[in-house]
Amino acid sequence: MRLQGKISEWNDARGFGFVQPHGGGERCFVHIRAFSARDRRPALGDVITYDVQTDAQGRRNATAVRFALARDGARPGAHAGARAAARGAGPDRLPRTAIALVFLAGIIAVAMWQRWPSWVPGIYLALSVVTFAWYWRDKSAAQHDRQRTPESTLQGLALLGGWPGALMAQAMLRHKNRKASFQQVFWATVAINLVALGWLIHDGSLLG
Repeated sequence: MRLQGKISEWNDARGFGFVQPHGGGERCFVHIRAFSARDRRPALGDVITYDVQTDAQGRRNATAVRFALARDGARPGAHAGARAAARGAGPDRLPRTAIALVFLAGIIAVAMWQRWPSWVPGIYLALSVVTFAWYWRDKSAAQHDRQRTPESTLQGLALLGGWPGALMAQAMLRHKNRKASFQQVFWATVAINLVALGWLIHDGSLLG
């Protein structure tokens, strides 16, 4: 008999959690690979329908999982065009790559002109490469249902100075550039990093 329930626990980084059936009963383990559709990732509170299969150890596993409701509470497929527009299906109009390249070229030029230590632009360049690599790794993990990179790691790298590489990764890989909550924190880290850089310049610490 096919059941309906709500995801009561979900670890997005590892791609699994538990579903609690409506009306009570024993919860089931659910893995992202059990979902029939891969158009979006599961989240805590999602309502799903599923079959139950017991493994060799007697554990209950949800199989043939489908979303019963869309994120907006509508049935799957309803108002698909409107939801696509709300997600911002059009092109990303923010010139992320241009912003990153202008900043990197600018800090290299100013460092040479002001005779700053070479590690100042070097840190931004090195961390940008590392950050781009971590974005690529997370993008690949998302596509192949592998363990994801925590968002705190990506934001921490941006805060330390890898934000130009993050901008290029968001533009070139089309990754993390549409998630509003992520972008809000990301731009806050960029602002903090630039304020810290400005303070070091004003304080004269970069010339010491």
